[in-house]
Amino acid sequence: MKIIKRNKAEVDFDQSKITAAITKANNAANENERMTAVQIERIADSVTKQCEKASRAMSVEEIQDLVEKQIMAHGAYEVAKLYITYRYTRTLVRRANTTDDTILSLIDCNNEEVKQENSNKNPAVNSVQRDYMAGEVSKDLTCRLLLPQDIVEAHKNGIIHFHDSDYYAQRMHNCDLVNLEDMLQNGTVISGTMIEKPKSFSTACNISTQIIAQVASNQYGGQSISLTHLAPFVQVSREKITRYVKEEMKEAGVELTDEMLSKMVASRLHEEISRGVQTIQYQVITLLTTNGQAPFITIFMYLNEAKDPQLKADLALIIEEILKQRIQGVKNEAGVYVTPAFPKLIYVLEEDNIAPDRPYYYLTELAAKCTAKRMVPDYISEKVMLQLKVDKTGTGRCYTCMGCRSFLTPYVDEQGNPKYYGRFNQGVVTLNLVDVACTARQSQKADKVAAFWETLDERLVLCHRALRLRHERLKGTLSDAAPILWQHGALARLQKGETINKLLYNGYSTLSLGYAGLWECVYAVTGKKLTEDEGRRFGLEVMQRLNDACAEWKAEEHIDYSIYGTPLESTTYKFAKCLQRRFGIIEGVTDKNYITNSYHIHVTEEIDAFQKLKLESEFQRLSPGGAISYVEVPNMQNNIPAVISVIQFIYDNIMYAELNTKSDYCQVCGFDGEIVIEKVDGKLIWKCPNCGNTDQNKMNVARRTCGYIGTQFWNQGRTQEIAERVMHL
Repeated sequence: MKIIKRNKAEVDFDQSKITAAITKANNAANENERMTAVQIERIADSVTKQCEKASRAMSVEEIQDLVEKQIMAHGAYEVAKLYITYRYTRTLVRRANTTDDTILSLIDCNNEEVKQENSNKNPAVNSVQRDYMAGEVSKDLTCRLLLPQDIVEAHKNGIIHFHDSDYYAQRMHNCDLVNLEDMLQNGTVISGTMIEKPKSFSTACNISTQIIAQVASNQYGGQSISLTHLAPFVQVSREKITRYVKEEMKEAGVELTDEMLSKMVASRLHEEISRGVQTIQYQVITLLTTNGQAPFITIFMYLNEAKDPQLKADLALIIEEILKQRIQGVKNEAGVYVTPAFPKLIYVLEEDNIAPDRPYYYLTELAAKCTAKRMVPDYISEKVMLQLKVDKTGTGRCYTCMGCRSFLTPYVDEQGNPKYYGRFNQGVVTLNLVDVACTARQSQKADKVAAFWETLDERLVLCHRALRLRHERLKGTLSDAAPILWQHGALARLQKGETINKLLYNGYSTLSLGYAGLWECVYAVTGKKLTEDEGRRFGLEVMQRLNDACAEWKAEEHIDYSIYGTPLESTTYKFAKCLQRRFGIIEGVTDKNYITNSYHIHVTEEIDAFQKLKLESEFQRLSPGGAISYVEVPNMQNNIPAVISVIQFIYDNIMYAELNTKSDYCQVCGFDGEIVIEKVDGKLIWKCPNCGNTDQNKMNVARRTCGYIGTQFWNQGRTQEIAERVMHL
């Protein structure tokens, strides 16, 4: 059994330390107030048993809370008072320097919380450690000086989550929809160097990867680019190759027929496209940005975004190559092809590719094979999105999210033109809906449903204040802080010394009110599941109230607030632990070491893929700032027609969804299948079912956890959630 120390290092549980701490307080008490040695040992035994029941590593603070309660239960109030006083004194000492121990544990790779905080960051790498170290200092500064203490305490207690507080001090923002078209067509500046319009497709791809890296180093969330913005450079290369071939053949004295010329150009153009796509794929996953990880980049594949038939045909060539190279994968250290985390791919389902008689159906078949093998692409239904994303002109729009799920709201500029590329999200604050429900259950009011709505409204006021803090922190930011973003086209073309203020209002950018644990929230209040009519209706009412609050704030402030289905990663474990501390174990509500992402059906619920997607589509409609649904499937590589059936169902029923499968490899024995999860000494570990290897450094595991693929493993809460997932097909 393990415990988590204050510096976040994980160590073996030692009951003797509990005994020693109680004995020290006991010896300081008056003799007639002291407990016997037998009583002290009983307390230590009881605390140990409670820690074992928790089925996770308890923190030192949690264990000390248990000790206090047990001492009080034995009637040793004087000893309890001395024990509490000692804890308080030590807390004051620690507050004098809040970061040293944590930073040292980072350097020693002994910080269990940070080691599994981000499933795509390797904490043993210097650049990652440097980012985490800077983050600890920044978080300390933010919590002590920049945020009100009630916001800090609410975050600490898991009532809300103030996302990415390690970047708050720097006035950085969340997600971007990069205006790659402007940067490639009109030129940009990277690190003080003028980059002009590229003269070939492969050069455009190379410049794009540099843009991606620069953007990722100046914000902390996801970013998206569209392949449509690269497609015009296929024609640039086609014309260039045609000239070269004609010149070469003329010099060689060879007379070309039109057919011969066409074949030679097509062959060389394919090589050019292949090189360009490979540049994007390999550079993106091998680049390290200033936060120590590959850029969190999403590539958007939308045929109908092309403005003319030739551009659409050229875009199809790029999409085909992207999918083929992703099916192949990338080589790991042992030279074996495995599944990379990035770039994330999004494929739009539309009339021209959804049925066998349509001209681009072959791309959908290829996408299905890619999903079965590598878990991407994810799918956006143009049909459904045009119904849900309607701008003020009454026109439906189809566009990509920023990263894994963060969607901008429809926007039309002053000239009446729709605008999505060049926009961004200011930041996220997430509301723990489970805590709202549990707080209402504990209230003195007889009507627990009324208590829930009252508590929810109070928490929304708290979230609104926290979101305004994110907005106010960005106000006054000079374009000079991130020239690639604000001056050179990624998001804007502002002047030097100009503030970004005008981009923060009137819908140009968004602020996201995140939410988590709708499943547990509904069950706690109604005793019903989201899959039951009463539970579904109540869940929809909760979602509508969140939307109403955002609409009220937006109308008053001209700031675009939007509801966002938070992709909890490490926070799912943090929220679960906080709920257990505050409310104990409540069956069906707080009895797991994780809570459910956004509106999702619980991972243990038996439901088929089509029912799940249909039901969740109602909730996704009420999550306009971002959400994604998924279905869990077995190995489908030999059943592509079934994959296509799910894809076609997505097209007709839900805006944005994905299929989750497994893609693992054991470096010890070469096993290519599913690495399993087992419990050993109270801890969940990953194990090769073939050779028994449990060394995470000698296996490649890829799992979808939050709308994107993680490859660096997860904390115990998320690992339990992964282990308990049921299949939907």
